Amino acid sequence: METAKGVCLVIGAGDDTGAAIARAFARDGLTACVVRRDRHAETLEALAQSIRDEGHDARAFPADARDEDAMIALFEQIEAEVGPIEVAVFNIGANVMFPVTKTTGRVYRKVWEMAAFAGFPMGREAATRMLDRGRGTIIFTGATASVRGGSMFSAFAGAKHALRALAQSMARELGPQNIHVAHTIIDGAIDSGFIRDNYPDVDARRAQDAILNPEHIAQNYVMLHHQPRSAWTHELDLRPWSEKW
Repeated sequence: METAKGVCLVIGAGDDTGAAIARAFARDGLTACVVRRDRHAETLEALAQSIRDEGHDARAFPADARDEDAMIALFEQIEAEVGPIEVAVFNIGANVMFPVTKTTGRVYRKVWEMAAFAGFPMGREAATRMLDRGRGTIIFTGATASVRGGSMFSAFAGAKHALRALAQSMARELGPQNIHVAHTIIDGAIDSGFIRDNYPDVDARRAQDAILNPEHIAQNYVMLHHQPRSAWTHELDLRPWSEKW
């Protein structure tokens, strides 16, 4: 009987970093299962098709990561129809910038749901299945706000701090059971659509390697998955050589 191919699940498979992570793991031999909310279904399928066009395996699964029942169903479907989830990546950003006096409870709660709470059902469902197999990698994407609450980032910093705490707790619980849990701090601007639309000097930054390249971020995620367990990294910070920190 043929053994099912392993899966890399990417929650928050956006156009830039998330897409690069999915491609990198597909090239590494896993089936990329990419997830975004329903309103991005066409873009998500286009990403999966672009990976298949390269000769690799990919599936698109529109879903809201904040919906616990939807996440349970997603994991059950992928494990039943595609294969065992070997890598689970939580990559939802939810970066917003408001003065604290202009930040409503609705905004704060929404950012927390997207960037913090949504990581919990993904992490729990991934851990449940990986523990049964005695192996797996879970990666949470953090930001500068994970460790430093900047001015006008109260909602984002609160959420990212919470996600980092979740990753730390899971790493301590699951590491001794051969589940590698890692948290990355992406400390700097990423060469993304938002940055390209809003920063006039992006071309100059790119020419000087002064902006984070999504493909290079993705290479580090694959590296984390392949680390020997005698020398696991829990927290990996990535920034351009020119970034102040």
